[in-house]
Amino acid sequence: MAMDQARSTISKIFNGEPRSYTRFNLTQNMEGDNSQVEMKLSSDMDEEAEGNGVGEHMNHHPRPSHVSKPSQRSPRNICFMGIAILLLFIIGYLVGYLAHRKADKANTSCAETTDDGEVMAPIQTVLSLDWSDITALLKSKLTTDSIDKSLSDFSSESHQAGSPGDEVLANKLMGRFKDYGMNPWTDEHFVRVQDRPSSGTNKVTFQNKTYAESGFLAYSATGSAQGAALYAYYGQVEDLRRLQDFNIDLTGRVLLVRAGRISPAEKVANAARMNASAVLIYPDPADYSFEKDTDLFGHVHLGCGDPYTPAFPSFNHTQFPPAKSSGLPAIPAQTITASTAAAIMKGFGGRNPPSGWGDGGLRDVPYKLGSDSDLITVEVNNVLTEKKIHNVFGVIKGFVDADRYVVIGAQRDAWGPGYASSTVGTSLLVELARTFSEMISKDGFKPRRSVVFASWSAGEYGAVGATEWLEGYLSSLNMKAFAYISLDGVVTGSSFKASASPLLYELIQSTLKEVSLPTDASKSLYSQVAGSNWEASVMQPMRMSDPAYPFQAFSGIPSVSFRFTSDKEYPFFGTLLDTKRNLDSKIFNLRALTKTAGEIAGQMALRLMHDHLLRLNVEKYTNIIRSKVAQINREVIILQSSGRVPKTLKMQWLMSALGSYSRASRNLNTNIQNSDLEDYEQCRIINNRIMAVERDLLSPYVSPRETPFRHILLGSGSHTLEALRAHLAAIKEGSASGNIDLLRNQFALATWTIQSCANALAGSVWEMDNEI
Repeated sequence: MAMDQARSTISKIFNGEPRSYTRFNLTQNMEGDNSQVEMKLSSDMDEEAEGNGVGEHMNHHPRPSHVSKPSQRSPRNICFMGIAILLLFIIGYLVGYLAHRKADKANTSCAETTDDGEVMAPIQTVLSLDWSDITALLKSKLTTDSIDKSLSDFSSESHQAGSPGDEVLANKLMGRFKDYGMNPWTDEHFVRVQDRPSSGTNKVTFQNKTYAESGFLAYSATGSAQGAALYAYYGQVEDLRRLQDFNIDLTGRVLLVRAGRISPAEKVANAARMNASAVLIYPDPADYSFEKDTDLFGHVHLGCGDPYTPAFPSFNHTQFPPAKSSGLPAIPAQTITASTAAAIMKGFGGRNPPSGWGDGGLRDVPYKLGSDSDLITVEVNNVLTEKKIHNVFGVIKGFVDADRYVVIGAQRDAWGPGYASSTVGTSLLVELARTFSEMISKDGFKPRRSVVFASWSAGEYGAVGATEWLEGYLSSLNMKAFAYISLDGVVTGSSFKASASPLLYELIQSTLKEVSLPTDASKSLYSQVAGSNWEASVMQPMRMSDPAYPFQAFSGIPSVSFRFTSDKEYPFFGTLLDTKRNLDSKIFNLRALTKTAGEIAGQMALRLMHDHLLRLNVEKYTNIIRSKVAQINREVIILQSSGRVPKTLKMQWLMSALGSYSRASRNLNTNIQNSDLEDYEQCRIINNRIMAVERDLLSPYVSPRETPFRHILLGSGSHTLEALRAHLAAIKEGSASGNIDLLRNQFALATWTIQSCANALAGSVWEMDNEI
C-alpha cells in the first residue's frame, strides 16, 4: 500500500533499512488431516493444529554503527531539510489515506450476501484470539456469583406457559438481551393446550369410593372409561408382553402403572396398542421420595409441538384447521397420588405379579395384578384452551459466516416453581449470552459463525414453543442451523450423561477433556469416564421426551442435551415441589455443578463458532448404519432359510447404499486433509456438505404431518431401520402384521434414503459414485 511505502521512505531517512517480518505457510496435522494453514501472529490456529508453534518475526538486523562527524550544515540548511521532511510526511499520509479508502470500498464490493440478501463480512482472514485464550475467557467470565444472581432474578413461583408469570420472565429476558446489544425479538404463537378442569376435578372410582385428583395429564382423551384393574408395573412394552405371557388379555382393562423409566405418553401409547380402556399413573415411594399426597403433572401427546397444528406452525390463531396429531391418545389417562394408589391396590385380588414387580414402597399393599371383578372407573374432564405464548431470541453474529448459526435453548415455563426444570437452564442461557457478548465487545473475540440464544415457552406440554418455531422456519433452519444445544434440566445430580447426534460425539469427548471437574480443577471431566468405552459410560439414547428431540428427528439439526444426574430420576420433575430448597437437598455443590454445566455448553458452542471447519464427524454414522444393516441381514438370512421370506429379496442394494455412504464420508475427510483452511469458499463448501448429513437422513417418503420424526436412525415410524428390523421379527413370529410386499417397500425406501444422503455428502453431481 502507498501508506506503507511512505512510512518506509521516512523510516529510511531516520533509521536506515526498515524492519521486516515473514508469514509462514506449512502443512499441519489436524486430528489426522493434513491441512494448509497460514501461521498468524495471533496464533488463533494453535488448537486446530494441535500444538504446532506460531510463526516468528524475522530478526531485525541493525546497520553497523559509524563514528559521526561534526555537522557541516548551516541553520538555514537544517531548516530547509526539516520542511522537506514534513512535506514528504504529509504527502505520504494523504496518499496512504486515499489508498486505504479505496481498499475499503473494494472490500465492501467483494462482500458476499446471504440467501436472505444480508451483506456478509468480506471474505478475508478474521484475526481472533487463540483457543486457549477463548476458553480462559469463558471460565473467568462465567462465575458462580453471576450465575447466583441470574438464578435469583429468574426464579418464580408461578410461570406456567402463557401465564402472567411466564410473560414477566419473557420481558426480563428481552431486557437482558437488549443490554447485551443482541437485538432481541420474539415469536408469538397461539397454541391449543389441555388444562385441568376449571371447575370440578378428574375422578377415579373403585369399590364405590371416588377419589378426586388435582394432578392431570394434558392431551388425555376426555370422558369416562371403565374396566377391570390390572397392575402393569411401569407400562413398558416388555412389561405388557410379560402380562401376555401370563395369558392375560389386556383388552378393556384399566392399567395401573408406576411413573418413571419412560414418559407418560409412551405408557399410554403402549396401553392403547393393547386395547386397554384407560391408564392410571402413580409415583411409587420406591422411586419417589416425597409425600404420598403429591400431585403429578405431565402430558400424553406422543410427539412434540401443538398437536392441533401437526407439522405446521400455530401462527394464526383465527384459522385453526380441523386437524390433529396422530400421537394424541384415544383413551383417558390420569395421574393419581401414591396414597390413592395404595387405597386402590389394597383391594386388588387376582394372582401375584411377575418376579420383581412387587418391590414397591407402598406399605401394607400386596401388589396383586388385580382380578376381573376389580372394576375401576376413570373420569377425565380436562379442558382444551387456547394460549398465547412467546419465544424470546437474541443473536450474536459471526464475522465470516454470519448466516450459519448454533442455537442454544432453554425452557422457560414450568408447572410450578420449576427450579431444576427451567430456572437453572434459563439462568445459564442468560449468563452465556452475557459472557459471549463481553468476550466480543471487550476482549476481541471474533467468532466465524453466529449463535442464537432461545428461550422457549410451553415446554412442559411437549416442547411446544420450540417445535412451533421449527415448523415455522423449517425450510431455512435445517439449511443454516448446524447444531442445537439444550440447557433443560442440566443439574439434578453429579454424574455426567448426554444424548446427542452421533455427529457430535467427538465434540462432546474433546469438551470433557478440556472442562475441569467441579470438585477438582486439576482433573478433567473425562477422567471420570475415561476407559475402554467412554460412550457406554456417558451417552444415552435420545428419547422422544428429550427437549432436543424435535431438532434432531424432526428438523435434521445435530443436537445435544446433557445433564449432571444420578442413578435415580430426579423425583420433583412434574410436581409443584421442584424448588431451590429441594434441589439443594439433593446436590451439595449445586453452584459449582451449574458453572461446570455452563462451561460445557459454552465450550461446545464456541468450538462450533470458532473453527474453520465444523467439528461434526460424518464418519460416525458409518458404523451405526453398518451395525443396523448387519442385524437386518442376519434376520433376512434366517427367514429365507426357513422359507418365510422369498430368496428374491436381496440385501445387496441396502449394503451398496451403506458402501456409498462409507466412501463418501472417507472421501470428504480426504478432501479436508488436502484443503487450505484459509480458503474461505472451500471451507464453506465442505461445511455445507457436513451440515447436509443429518438433514438428508430424514426420510423424504413419509408425511411430516403423519410421521413428523422422519430420521431413519433416530426417528419413529415405519420408515426407520429399527421398524424394518421389527417387521422381520413379526414375520418370524408369524404375526398377522407381517407383510412381504410392505417389507419390500420398507427396504426400497430405506435404501434410497441412505443412498441420497451419500450422494449429497459426495458433493457435486459429477463427483458422485454412481454404482447403485
